[in-house]
Amino acid sequence: MVKFSAFADEVTDNFAGQVQFLVSHKVNFIEIRFVNQKNVMNLSPRELHDVKQMLDDHGIGVSAIGSPIGKIKIDQPFLEHLEKFKHAIELAEYYHARFIRIFSYYPPEGKRIEDYREEVLQRMRTKVEFLKDTDIVLVHENETDIFGHSAANCADLAQSINSPKFRLAYDPANFVWGQKISNNVDVCWPMLKQFVVHIHIKDWKMGSEKVGSIPGEGDGQIKELLADLVQREYKGFLTMEPHLKAGGQFGGETGPELFSQALRATQSLCHEVGLQYT
Repeated sequence: MVKFSAFADEVTDNFAGQVQFLVSHKVNFIEIRFVNQKNVMNLSPRELHDVKQMLDDHGIGVSAIGSPIGKIKIDQPFLEHLEKFKHAIELAEYYHARFIRIFSYYPPEGKRIEDYREEVLQRMRTKVEFLKDTDIVLVHENETDIFGHSAANCADLAQSINSPKFRLAYDPANFVWGQKISNNVDVCWPMLKQFVVHIHIKDWKMGSEKVGSIPGEGDGQIKELLADLVQREYKGFLTMEPHLKAGGQFGGETGPELFSQALRATQSLCHEVGLQYT
């Protein structure tokens, strides 16, 4: 049985409103990213406590820390970024989240990120070392312009790092928007599914530049993906991230009405393919 989660900051900036939305829609997990317009990585100790108290009071768990780790250029100082990563570990432990969502760096201006493969791998291996005494797993999300923009590069990361502490988060819409692939479940998914432990539900119509589609109405093959999850007996999270009003480098916007529609559509697709959820 899969578990629904959500980037609830797409519903509203107000964190109390995010929690109320999740409760009203019986979504028991949040992928925590922005809290009252501040990234969770930048919250004060008091703010972190208040967030935890609110989540605990409403019985909502944290599926992952939606960190921006790895969303910097590869030639920017690593040690400073590593300190931020260590803070992400602290947050995952504090919120009892198994996963930290990460990325694999942008190239320097005018360069190709593939030319920095060894540096990307070294940085990832360094991060993995900090997790050896924890239950935390890094989940790398495929995204445009980073090293892991393509399925081949994502597979390369997972195979080369070769650690249970480094797995993949699969976002079908990012392959549609960034790689112009309208059949990602046929082309990308077979290369990656052995490494995937986390799913983001976002659909996209080929040619759309600004907004996503209701899941099942775009070219992300959401139904086909869910059907294969049944065959795999996948028991992880489906994290809603629909981007139905806007999408950007560090987040998106959907609003409560469209988010409700996206959630209902995904649940309907789950019913169609026989994927049980909670």
